[in-house]
Amino acid sequence: MKKILIIEDELSIVKLLQYNMEKENYKVDVAMDGEEGLALALKNQYAMILLDLMLPSKDGMDICRAIRGEKIDTPIIMLTAKDSEIDKIVGLEIGADDYITKPFSPREVIARIKAILRRVDKQNKQTLDMDQRQKTIILDHITIYPEKFEVYVKEEKLAFTPKEFKLLVYLAENKNRILSREQLLLAVWDYDFSGETRIVDVHISHLREKIEVNPKQPRYIKTARGFGYKLEVPQ
Repeated sequence: MKKILIIEDELSIVKLLQYNMEKENYKVDVAMDGEEGLALALKNQYAMILLDLMLPSKDGMDICRAIRGEKIDTPIIMLTAKDSEIDKIVGLEIGADDYITKPFSPREVIARIKAILRRVDKQNKQTLDMDQRQKTIILDHITIYPEKFEVYVKEEKLAFTPKEFKLLVYLAENKNRILSREQLLLAVWDYDFSGETRIVDVHISHLREKIEVNPKQPRYIKTARGFGYKLEVPQ
């Protein structure tokens, strides 16, 4: 039975979510305070964390940063009453996997949870497949070891989040080929709709900051204006 952590201070929302998740056979832990929620997230292993943005003692953004700072890659869905694009982008930039604006229906939340957990299961399977292939990708000064989840740029080992790593591998496996944002969204996040392509741009920016000498004049990850990106190997 998969275990989910709800960090939310509105009792009515907690009861609604908990009831519907338990109906779907998820085991649910609840924290109604930011500090308590963070402590549970760091102590236990969860399949998913539902995280409210506005909380007593510590807000959702700080909690998300702290979780990712500990290299915990448990999927996080942010819950918030705010609906501005900047809030959503900030949430995604600090490591949230999805974002739901209140008010929401329990059916929508369950659908998002199932979609993300399917992606995680798929990624785990792909990880096993990569381990079996034991392949190494070399692109100019970049060396990628998919089976080890390691990337070296000029012999310096760099740290990547799971999504950043998967995006880089996918670009590398399709080097010199223009890939649309929708293609990247489907391949890396398993989203089959175009409304969330901003997350692709955010992660491309993160990759450039890590592998490019000058991220504003990228040598490797090039933009195909109005379409998408390609990883280009200099001759």
